[in-house]
Amino acid sequence: MDRTESLLTAPTGGPSATGPAPTPVPESAPTAADPPGHDPRWARPALFGLLVATGLLYLWGLGASGWGNAFYSAAAQAGSESWQAFFYGSSDAANSITVDKTPASLWLMALSVRVFGLSSWSILVPQALLGVASVAVLYATVRRWYGPTAGLLAGAVLGLTPVATLMYRFNNPDALLVFLLLAAAYATVRAVETASTRWIALAGVLVGLGFLTKMLQAFLVIPVFAVVYLLAAPTGLGRRIRQLLLAGLAVLVSAGWWVAVVELVPASARPYIGGSQHDSILELTLGYNGLGRITGDEVGSVGGGGRPGGGGGGPFSGQTGLLRMFDTEVGGQISWLLPAALILLVAGLWLAGRAARTDRRRAGLLLWGGWLLVTGLIFSFMSGIFHAYYTVALAPAVGALVGIGVTQLWRARTALTRSAAGHAPAGRVPAWARWRGYAATLVLAGALAVTAWWSWRLLGRSPDWQPWLRPAVLATGLTAAVLLALLDLPVIKDFRPARAPRDDANSLVTSGRAGRWWTRGVVTGVAALGMAAGVAGPAAYAVQTAATPHTGSIPSAGPDVVGGFGPGGRGGFPGGRMPGGGEFPGGAFPGFPGGGNGQFPGFPGGQNGAFPGFPDGGQAPGTPGGPNGGTGPNGGTGPNGGTGPDGGAGQRGGRGQRGGGMGGLLDAREPSAEMTALLKADAEDYTWVAATIGSNNASGYQLATGEPVMPIGGFNGSDPSPTLAEFQRYVADGRIHWFLGGGGFRANGGSSASTEIAAWVAEHFTATTVDGVTVYDLSSGKQG
Repeated sequence: MDRTESLLTAPTGGPSATGPAPTPVPESAPTAADPPGHDPRWARPALFGLLVATGLLYLWGLGASGWGNAFYSAAAQAGSESWQAFFYGSSDAANSITVDKTPASLWLMALSVRVFGLSSWSILVPQALLGVASVAVLYATVRRWYGPTAGLLAGAVLGLTPVATLMYRFNNPDALLVFLLLAAAYATVRAVETASTRWIALAGVLVGLGFLTKMLQAFLVIPVFAVVYLLAAPTGLGRRIRQLLLAGLAVLVSAGWWVAVVELVPASARPYIGGSQHDSILELTLGYNGLGRITGDEVGSVGGGGRPGGGGGGPFSGQTGLLRMFDTEVGGQISWLLPAALILLVAGLWLAGRAARTDRRRAGLLLWGGWLLVTGLIFSFMSGIFHAYYTVALAPAVGALVGIGVTQLWRARTALTRSAAGHAPAGRVPAWARWRGYAATLVLAGALAVTAWWSWRLLGRSPDWQPWLRPAVLATGLTAAVLLALLDLPVIKDFRPARAPRDDANSLVTSGRAGRWWTRGVVTGVAALGMAAGVAGPAAYAVQTAATPHTGSIPSAGPDVVGGFGPGGRGGFPGGRMPGGGEFPGGAFPGFPGGGNGQFPGFPGGQNGAFPGFPDGGQAPGTPGGPNGGTGPNGGTGPNGGTGPDGGAGQRGGRGQRGGGMGGLLDAREPSAEMTALLKADAEDYTWVAATIGSNNASGYQLATGEPVMPIGGFNGSDPSPTLAEFQRYVADGRIHWFLGGGGFRANGGSSASTEIAAWVAEHFTATTVDGVTVYDLSSGKQG
């Protein structure tokens, strides 16, 4: 047995009289023991070209997206001004409240802002570089066990996945999360090779850092990594268990140190923990950002919450179920090659057969297949808030399975036949062995045909966008699949003209070639054509995504889709619309009995359709105007009411010019020069130049002025930070200059503090209007 077989296949005792020996891996396939120089000469230039192309895709025109998600951009700006805000991930440099995530992704952006100054490029370029690094790490991980071709295919699929293009050009935490999980997968692969304690512990540290990026989502891969190591590491069971316990300890330490600090520091000495109702990072971890995402029980959230007998998830989350990854909202983000990945996973495990426990070919398939299935199923059935862009976490697994599956089946076309010929009399190939190798071809052709058909279906959801592409992908993909199946048909192979006479026409062992001379040319060309057709759809979506600016809290990749969220991320709700592509029927907010004509009944403090937290009793910004729009001076159809500048059809509402959907809930305002100058006047005399309900509403003002703006109630306006008593004390101490109307949204429980604050301000201070926004000068409330 040669070195390659000993590393990648089950050991054998030689030829068997009753059947073929296990399939040897071709000698050209690199192994863990091979130094990098053993790669083909083309491997490094090809990798360099892939990374350059990825960098161009992720960096070109990046500044067009402005602040991206202003919620995180404002926190990065705050972290660049205050080390305390940096450590805790505060929304403002005065440290009133944190974002509703752990802060690792903010650390990267804040450091960039400290070095290069505040700009969209200093915020977004780190995300793009993480994307290029992720492609490189995926290549390195797949290449170790399956060769450079598999690694390049995996990296290309990741780079061209539309949701990956979106998130690596955006500043949500997902870019750093995926990179860290990929690095942890690489460390796990290295650990499996030699049963290395150091590498498996490093994998634990990287997963722990993933927790500091996006909390419990990072832990979805832990069971997969643990099972793969327990199954395949070449050492005794007891030592494997001890090493995994050490890795678990590494996760606990690397993730838990920050949590411990936050819990131990007195609440009075740190900012409020955004997203929690009791100022607790543990509550945020296990509730709003933890089990609440699974069960739908997310107190203080907007949307989410599975409904009995329904699809769960609410208006922000779509329908739960096994096919969620393929539905209208999610399908175009991630599912282009998902069917092929699942087919190739099953085929790869079949090829591995009854391999030894330490067989790496099977271990790699279990690692990437487990990543895809565990994460994908949880995303499919979680009843809490779910957004389509979360699926970027599936992209590395899809890419790896496609790269591994294609290369393994391509080799198996001839490797199975050569193996049988090597053990047959006179080296002649039995008929059954020819057809067994042909089965690998049929699986490749079938996966290609399914991919072409599914791309045709996905492109059909955007019928007015590049209509020529849909039939072209289908025709090219199906043609390549049929030709591949025909050209590799054993009967047809026998009639191919040979380049030169051979001593033994049936021998495939002595020459080392996979059939006649033209196999490499025609069949390889057909396969390349098929791969091009397979990635044409996602590549076109990726280019469209890169060419389109994205802002707001719920971005999505690709063009408008029929019956879906639309292009997403242009502001607030994707496309500036509520889910489903338009306004709620009759202006009613679904799920609130009696809520007609844009009214939101049942909210404390809201009268005649008034929206809580709006001191003038107006409607929620971005909702349709109704006859009962409010009772205050700016309600109904006034400047801040249903159809005014901040209302449903006005300048800042749902489809308005300046704000995102729901006027500051999901996107930041862009204040005018007049408003910016007003806020910056005498800014040095105040801790906060202004306060307003909701973090996104505050972030626009903060980024425009560079001064702290208090986001009352955190992201949704539903956190009890500050309470009315605390706010009154801040005003009495002269720490807040202005109160700005608009912003915020409260649903699914949560605190009513923002409503109480808004009502108190409206009662005790005089309202004026600046740039269509109601403002209150709180300086008159200063005492002493």
